[in-house]
Amino acid sequence: MDKRIIKPIKNRGGKCPPPKKKFNFKCCKDNTIQSLHEVEYFLNHFHRFIKYVKLYKILK
Repeated sequence: MDKRIIKPIKNRGGKCPPPKKKFNFKCCKDNTIQSLHEVEYFLNHFHRFIKYVKLYKILK
């Protein structure tokens, strides 16, 4: 009688999924701050965009 332990196969013989990466809080924080700065810049300069749209409508 064999005394081997058979491990259950979760993915039916395919390659094992890659291990999950650890959450990098600093990277996510930097990306969020950068995105907020971009949004703030856009909103502060939105009046320029409206001028271009009005000019486009006039020249159209």
